[in-house]
Amino acid sequence: MIEVKETLGKAQEKMDEAVLYLEEALAHIRAGKANIKILDGIRVDSYGSMVPLNQVAAINTPDARTIAIKPWDKTMFRPIEKAIMDSNVGITPENNGEIIRLGIPPLTEERRKQLAKQCGKEAEQAKVSIRNTRREIIEKLKKGVKDGLSEDLEKDAEADMQKMHDKYIKKVDELLAAKEKEIMTV
Repeated sequence: MIEVKETLGKAQEKMDEAVLYLEEALAHIRAGKANIKILDGIRVDSYGSMVPLNQVAAINTPDARTIAIKPWDKTMFRPIEKAIMDSNVGITPENNGEIIRLGIPPLTEERRKQLAKQCGKEAEQAKVSIRNTRREIIEKLKKGVKDGLSEDLEKDAEADMQKMHDKYIKKVDELLAAKEKEIMTV
């Protein structure tokens, strides 16, 4: 016989993961302001091995339109610039011998709409994951009835599952709305 609380707990974990994934994905989408998270996926060739950019340089945002990268080793300027150019960040680095600067250009209206669309796709992916989790759990509960779970317990668990689903879908919508507002604000 299935354990209802345990099953709902697993569903909540899966839905939490979907929301966390969405938060991470949205953080990597550039919104016109300098944000060091857009550099998280960049790996640099450091002495023969590929390491994250933040392990070979200090990264900060001196103002709203600039990201400053200060390599700890002077020999790392070229590999860092190459890694940034090869990435999908879409910004050309400027090197003055001390610091590599990334000037964040203001977004055009068309680009803002593209980014908002991209955010929408990420949010939809999270919603699909949440819906799939709900469907799996409800199927599991229905099978549990055949294995001796009482129908009342199954109906209550299904209602709880629906409430949890609605809560997470709302959370996804809130995250999306906040990111779209950030992107569309000039």
